[in-house]
Amino acid sequence: MLKHTYQILVAGVVTAMLGACAAGVDDTGLEYAPQMYHSTPYEPLSQITDESKGSWLDSNPEDEHGEFYNSNPYNPFKMTMREPVANTIKRGEYIASNGIAADDYATAEEVLTNPFADSKEALKEGKALYLRFCEHCHGEKGAGDGLVGEVYKGVTAYNSATVKDKKAGHIFWVITNGKGRMGAHASQISVDDRWKIATYVQTLQQQ
Repeated sequence: MLKHTYQILVAGVVTAMLGACAAGVDDTGLEYAPQMYHSTPYEPLSQITDESKGSWLDSNPEDEHGEFYNSNPYNPFKMTMREPVANTIKRGEYIASNGIAADDYATAEEVLTNPFADSKEALKEGKALYLRFCEHCHGEKGAGDGLVGEVYKGVTAYNSATVKDKKAGHIFWVITNGKGRMGAHASQISVDDRWKIATYVQTLQQQ
């Protein structure tokens, strides 16, 4: 009899504990401040305007919309990311501001000016960046004899007749958009760092 009573008591305690975990409008159970855990995610690459989406979760009914709704009511058309101002360009980008085609190296060479041309600090940083991004193909001294360059032949030496007189704008544009078998590096290297590499490459042209 005592054992049976004990089992009933244990079952009652377990049931009460499980019941305490249920969340409600006035009883959040074990979840504290649900607004912090279930805030509206204003993700720029996602746009869900239907406020009923995910309402079956009912994790935070106080916000009066479903769990998956993520539109920003304070922006025009409830957009989660505002459109850029018309006729503006991303800071540091030269392509749109100069209207130079990706393969127009001649124009880039004449139009673009290296902002770090006389900076010893930029030259030092340019060498470090060159060894990180370029040495494996172009070689430590720019002779086209890096480990990758030895396997994939055809990497031109910087002091060759066709390259040694190229200006910083040309070098910058090649790094940005690629040329021949060399791919574009604009997504990997910032604008300033590309100029710093160009600064260092110009020292290798004279070797």
